Amino acid sequence: MKLKFALPKGSLEEATYQLFRKAGFNVVTTSRSYYPAVDDDELELVLYRPQEMPRYVEDGVVDCGLTGHDWVMESGAKVHEVTELHYSKQTARPIRWVLAVHEDSKFKSARDLQGKKIATELVSVTKNYFKNHKVQAEVEFSWGATEVKPPVLADAIVEATETGSSLKANRLKIIDTVLVSTTRLIANKKSYQDEWKKQKIDKIAMLLQGAIVAQQKVGLKMNVAKKDLKKVLSILPALKNPTVSTLSDDSGYDVETIIDEKVVRELIPELKKAGASGIIEYPLNKVIY
Repeated sequence: MKLKFALPKGSLEEATYQLFRKAGFNVVTTSRSYYPAVDDDELELVLYRPQEMPRYVEDGVVDCGLTGHDWVMESGAKVHEVTELHYSKQTARPIRWVLAVHEDSKFKSARDLQGKKIATELVSVTKNYFKNHKVQAEVEFSWGATEVKPPVLADAIVEATETGSSLKANRLKIIDTVLVSTTRLIANKKSYQDEWKKQKIDKIAMLLQGAIVAQQKVGLKMNVAKKDLKKVLSILPALKNPTVSTLSDDSGYDVETIIDEKVVRELIPELKKAGASGIIEYPLNKVIY
């Protein structure tokens, strides 16, 4: 039996390959292939555009796939959301679909766009947004280069952003957030009721989550003399509790822990000062809670 698993084609593609490799799956593809190879005989991979994937999963073309919550909402597809995965093409931050206008515009809110033209790829979600704000606006599909349309081709746009840098570069200002979206592992409802497929999907979800957690953390090992152990432990943050083992010559301890990578540069000098020696920092592939 095989699990048909769809990966996102496009901007999220390379980040997804890296995530799968950290999770323990060696995915190999070429620029012309839509069928990546993977070192798991129970998996059959295919690449789909994230915008189309919810429909393919709903229709059972594949058992499950990775796509954005935004495209699940846009399509209205009836799928099972297995888990939320906090990764994207640039950062670990969620994608924001924002309402933006030209920086010289006098528009300050959705209410100011009554009767105006809005360009976006996220048409259904945008229409619902304006409906909820009791604003009648003309929402049209944008085939790309959406940021360059205000103020000549559209009065405003609804566009996805991670950092906002592209909007600023095109002289646009954000006046509201329409939707916050993260990557989701979604499954066909019938497939997820199959015991074997459900177990396989859940195992992959656990490994992917572990790989994402590990991206923000590192392992630390060090030697600590007996007299310095209490002081070192007092300044050492840990995922739970540090592992403390007695050295073979009984001269002190081997201390090992997992910490957030962002604090390492401040922490290592403090550990050295507190008496730690032989400090080793190492990367992690997965952290499973």
